[in-house]
Amino acid sequence: MGRSASKIALVMWFTLLVALLLSVVPMPEHLEMARPLWLALVLTFWALNYPHYMGLLSAWSLGIAQDVLYGTPFGQHALALTLVVFLVLTLQQRLKLFPLWQQSIALLVIYGLAQLVLLWLSALSGMHPELNYYAMPVLVSCLLWPWLYLLLINVKR
Repeated sequence: MGRSASKIALVMWFTLLVALLLSVVPMPEHLEMARPLWLALVLTFWALNYPHYMGLLSAWSLGIAQDVLYGTPFGQHALALTLVVFLVLTLQQRLKLFPLWQQSIALLVIYGLAQLVLLWLSALSGMHPELNYYAMPVLVSCLLWPWLYLLLINVKR
């Protein structure tokens, strides 16, 4: 691994750690429902820009870490994040051609599918969560995507 490659890997893992921490930072109760999908957003950025560094195993591992931090059933977030990275890697060539606002719309669908998987798994485990707790983060994340993308492009440099 060259010097620039190790630099990119270091920045990538640092931003993923920050995203993991942002996903559990306490928020006011009325804003908790609109918490962005920080880890999914940062994973999307790295999978989109450096697909050879970000793979399904990384997404699965970070999802397991998120499950541990949230105290949710083991593998629940891991499955959702793996689905997000799989879809982004599959559509990577097309998504790179889109302007940021169109990427946001495509990510609305991808994050919506991941949240639908989380909702389904929660229902299977006997919980009956409100739909708003799964729909609002998708909308907020898609609105946040262009800003986060521009921020991470500058951090990457």
